[in-house]
Amino acid sequence: MSSLAVLIPALDESATVADVLQEYHAALPEAELVVVDNGSTDGTPELARATLEELGCRGRVLSEPRRGKGIAVRTALRRVDADTYLLVDADSTYPATEVGPLLAAVREEGADMAVGDRHSSGAYARENRRPLHDVGNSLVARLINGLYRSSLQDVMSGLRVFNRTVARSVPLLHDGFEIETEMTVYCLDRRLRIVEVPIDYRDRPAGSHSKLRTTRDGVRILRLIILLFKDYRPLAFFGTIGLVAVVLGVMAGIPPILDYVRFQYVYRVPLAVLAVGLVLTGLVAGTTGLILDTVVNLDRQNFERQTRRPG
Repeated sequence: MSSLAVLIPALDESATVADVLQEYHAALPEAELVVVDNGSTDGTPELARATLEELGCRGRVLSEPRRGKGIAVRTALRRVDADTYLLVDADSTYPATEVGPLLAAVREEGADMAVGDRHSSGAYARENRRPLHDVGNSLVARLINGLYRSSLQDVMSGLRVFNRTVARSVPLLHDGFEIETEMTVYCLDRRLRIVEVPIDYRDRPAGSHSKLRTTRDGVRILRLIILLFKDYRPLAFFGTIGLVAVVLGVMAGIPPILDYVRFQYVYRVPLAVLAVGLVLTGLVAGTTGLILDTVVNLDRQNFERQTRRPG
């Protein structure tokens, strides 16, 4: 059987981390449980070590004092070697009984990443006490599905299983809760196979507090999507900017052109200068998009060559 590592980033999760470790050890006794303490001040790492010792299972606690879920996951992927990885939050919202189908999708069915879908079953809407999060998740999914013509339901799920190819290639460049979106977009762009599995979901237990901030993290996620759109779809991104600039330039240039046709003289010189500037900006943006699109396509080709396996 291939090796399995359960990665559990944790920041001030003393109320739940022991329960998560016990639950996932019971469900996956063969797995290595890796808690990545993200600068906790409430005794989370000490409690995690004591629980692992009590369980007598394979496991360890990594320390990453720089806060941010993305930083914690990057640290785990650099220091933990396995054939299959399971990423789960330390807040006890994802039952361990749900992971079997996700593991099967990656290990037996050939998926590169399996994501626990909280929305299809209605579990997230039923359990979540922050309705704006549900709206935000839906908006992000629609934006990504529109960009990649996919039909994903839960791009921000904190429960996901992925293989070594994903673990060794995905560039986690953002430090916070944006990493799930970043991983999803990367896999879509590289045409890696993503499978969503409907799962049950439970809200945080009493005494446990979410680190998410609806407005702040929502803005960060939307900013991430714009940046990923620029990085992974440069022709569409810069082409749209270029088209808008050219259209505005043509509109601004109509009055000066009419002046010249009627009077053989351009009276609205500032408008003419603006029109020329906008058209040139549009042409430069379009050319930039074409060049970057070529670079991105070459990178995709290199990725395909490096990861292709016989059969």
